[in-house]
Amino acid sequence: MKVYQTKEIRNVALIGGNRVGKTTLAETMAFHGKVIGRRGSVEDKNTLSDYRDIELERQQSIQATVMYTEYAGIKINMIDCPGFDDFIGEVIGSLRVADTALMVINAQNGVDVGAEIQWRWTAKMDTPVMFAVNQLDHEKANFEETLRQLKQYFGNNVVPFQYPVNAGIGFDSVIDLLKMKLMKFPVGGGAPVIEEIPASEKDKAEELHNALIEAAAENDEALMDKFFEEGSLTEEEMAHGLKLGIISRGTFPVVCIATKTDQGVTRLMEIIKDSCPSPDEMPGVETESGNKLTCKASDPTAAYVFKTSIEQHIGELAIMKIYGGEITEAMDLVNTTTGAKERISQVLCVAGKNKEKVEKAVAGDIIATIKLKGTQSSHTLVRSGSEKIVPTEYPEPKFRTAIRAKNSSDDEKLGAVLNEIRKSDLTFLSEQSKELKQLIISGQGEQHLNIIKFMIEKYNKIEVEYYAPKIPYRETITKSSEAMYRHKKQSGGAGQFGEVHMLIEPYYDGMPNQTKYPIRGTETYDLPWGGKLIFNNCIVGGAIDARFMPAILKGINERIEEGPLTGSYARDIVVNIYDGKMHPVDSNEMAFKLAGRNAFREAFKNAGPKILEPIYDVEIFVPSERMGDVMTDLQGRRGVVMGMDSEGEFQKIRAKVPLAEMNKYSTTLSSITSGRASYGMKFAEYQQVPADVQNEIIKKYEEEMEEED
Repeated sequence: MKVYQTKEIRNVALIGGNRVGKTTLAETMAFHGKVIGRRGSVEDKNTLSDYRDIELERQQSIQATVMYTEYAGIKINMIDCPGFDDFIGEVIGSLRVADTALMVINAQNGVDVGAEIQWRWTAKMDTPVMFAVNQLDHEKANFEETLRQLKQYFGNNVVPFQYPVNAGIGFDSVIDLLKMKLMKFPVGGGAPVIEEIPASEKDKAEELHNALIEAAAENDEALMDKFFEEGSLTEEEMAHGLKLGIISRGTFPVVCIATKTDQGVTRLMEIIKDSCPSPDEMPGVETESGNKLTCKASDPTAAYVFKTSIEQHIGELAIMKIYGGEITEAMDLVNTTTGAKERISQVLCVAGKNKEKVEKAVAGDIIATIKLKGTQSSHTLVRSGSEKIVPTEYPEPKFRTAIRAKNSSDDEKLGAVLNEIRKSDLTFLSEQSKELKQLIISGQGEQHLNIIKFMIEKYNKIEVEYYAPKIPYRETITKSSEAMYRHKKQSGGAGQFGEVHMLIEPYYDGMPNQTKYPIRGTETYDLPWGGKLIFNNCIVGGAIDARFMPAILKGINERIEEGPLTGSYARDIVVNIYDGKMHPVDSNEMAFKLAGRNAFREAFKNAGPKILEPIYDVEIFVPSERMGDVMTDLQGRRGVVMGMDSEGEFQKIRAKVPLAEMNKYSTTLSSITSGRASYGMKFAEYQQVPADVQNEIIKKYEEEMEEED
């Protein structure tokens, strides 16, 4: 393969809903670029993309797959993305390095939920978008309705570059509004036969062509002046103006294809070549120092790893986009995250399941390599300097479950496997919770975690089970309470004796010190799980020797790690040690630790103990007609709506909801909105639970303790 220069590269992410034909489109483009000798199909399970076992079994994309094709001296890097929201991380990572998002729309169904969700991410990441209306050869294809929906959902800057003459069974012709010609695609695909526009289509074509000229002129002042003077633009001028519009997200072109019968794909490739930006025409990617890398071969070498994939017979594959200079085999680079040196053992051009070794690659290209020691997704590799590309921002997990190996001897192995999965999936988290005594995993939805389970069991041969995750409650107090405890033990020889008197109070910012007992010393601790512990020494007259105070504090710390109500962490408490007794022989640190621990427990029980629960900020995008159902469901989850905003055809609901009520919410939300709603959630704060809920939590905890006994 030749070494493509930056101007000769186009990076395109194929996005859109599930089963709209993205994989078939990528396969067809690879075929026309002679990357493969024959087209495979999803049904026959022999495509370049969707080659992993889970994808073959389900006949759907689970991971983003990097591919490429060649057209008229241009290399088109394609990233075939999943359509389900559960795998949105794969889409986000791909959009980060794509210079254009090609959104595929099913002409039978129009704009679907996958398109709606992924559109919002293109807007957030400021990615140019082109629409490809697919399956125009289906008997139920309706281009006019699909175009109407595109404008309705995504705005009037959606402009057709083409429209079909004979959508439906036998589709083979479009009016190309750029060339102002009728293009007839041969049976079996290939380059179109170009003919004059028939008289019956002339008026419609002229109207849409003029709208396209205006759209092109609006993006360049010189073109606008020429348009006003002459009333028209050349095809080259239109292409220039439209490219500027595409880059600025001021123009969203629509093209027509039928991938199953290979209609219109070569023309689509030509439009990508002529109208989509090359990497150096994009604004560039921001670094943590505030600079921008703009894909210039003359700049120092820099590359961003946007995906890590575990491949059979290869191992860990690091896939990256080059943002400066060039990368060659045996080149040494530095990871700006770890500071470690990495050697590029091979430069690989990726075509799905096939990898081809190349001599080198230059700025703008997408390549892969193997055997990197510590480089993971979102890491930057540089030849010199320390420019670190701002890492990709992924959504917070929104579906959690506890996991355990069915065979306890696999526990350690399971933990290692989960860590490996995290390397290739940054929307997945796993944590061995000391607090909950559970291994908790989190992801983007129930299907996401079901796929994780499949991978663990099939590839790693570990049988696992999911079960209900506990909630990380917190315990605190609402009033002051005093208690004393005497620890006395005599069993021959030296005994144990320690007596501690304490006053505990609820802590809040700005609170005054208690005045009942004089404070001789204060220690303030920010607890690892949130909140504070204030430890006041109020001892006068040497009732307790100062050397025993650390032991008392240690006993209190042990107790707050396992609150008396639910065994959860306690927080926001002021402890005042004001009296006690010692024995000249039997007093020791152990005795005072136990006395402090038990005195704290007794005081806590009488201080109006309350359970705090984690509250999450939840943001839900829902179609207007489903608002009522979603609001009703939120109320049943003790949710408090904080506000609502309109975003196109959607309403955005902002609410605060207890984590305990969000279990399997993604499945419920999908059910009540027919899959059209999406949401995100982020930890906000801890709040007291209502009295009736607290009683239920305590009762359940006590029952669990009885079962364990």
